[in-house]
This record gives sequence, C-alpha cells and structure tokens, in this order.
Amino acid sequence: MESLSEKLTEMVVAAESYCGLIESNHDVVIDSWLYDLYTLLPRLHSAVTGLTTFESQDLPVPEIDLDTRFDLYSRLRKQLGERDSYWLEFDASPEQMHMSGSLADDLTDIYFDLQHGLELLDEAWPQRAAQVWQSTYKLHWGQHLVDAERHLYALKVRNQLSLN
Repeated sequence: MESLSEKLTEMVVAAESYCGLIESNHDVVIDSWLYDLYTLLPRLHSAVTGLTTFESQDLPVPEIDLDTRFDLYSRLRKQLGERDSYWLEFDASPEQMHMSGSLADDLTDIYFDLQHGLELLDEAWPQRAAQVWQSTYKLHWGQHLVDAERHLYALKVRNQLSLN
C-alpha cells in the first residue's frame, strides 16, 4: 500500500510537470506539446484522486491576477488555434446543447490552481498544499481537467492531435 508521502510526492511531480509544460509551451512544437499534455493529464487526474486520505476541506479558490490569467489564456489560445474550441456535451435543455468550451481556458484554470498548491509547498506547508489541491479540484479545476482530457482524446482519435 502506498504511503501518504508517496501519494503527495506523486501529486507534486504531476503538478510540477504540468506547470512546467504550460510555462514552456512557447518554446516547443505545438504537436509534441499537445501529445505531452494528452499523456500527462491522466497522470495528474490519478495523482489528485490519490490524495483522498488527506482530510479534505472546502477551501476557497485562490484569487488570481486577472491580467496574468488573461495573458496566459491568450498565449495558449493563439498557439492552439483551431484546436482550442470544442462543443460541450449535455443531456439537458436545448439551450445548453450548444455551449462550447476552450482548451486554453481549461489549461489556464488548472495551471493557476496547481501553482497555488506549489507555492504552499515552497512555504513548507505540504499538508495544506494537498488540501488546497483536493478542495480546488472538487470546486473548480476538476471539471476543467475532465473537459481537457475529453477534448484531447477527441483530437487524438480524429488524428488531429498533431498536424502531420
């Protein structure tokens, strides 16, 4: 059985990998970057759900500088181009059937919530970081993660993950 520190370490590695990938996307070929995201997001999902042994609390989603968030979102959206937008699937009212999502928006929101937990680790609060990741996953970035995974999967099966 995995120990608590092993599960937290797995989450830290996944969060650092994700944030590093988002921060470095302007230096890489977009196709390989998307494939790296495609393989990393399930590991991130597994890592955050593995933190269930921490006492979870509903902590507030951290405040984010809107200009910084918009800059990252705009850069990601530009790089993703036509692969950014996707249709959301609903079994609800006709008004909701035509809602769309943005991979850039998903990736941006995940980034800032993970980054907040990494900042807590820098302050030597690993238990608090785990609680923040669990809480913000449940309240905010979990849905973005699922939507991003679904969209990247759809791109992969339609051979659109890479332009080749």
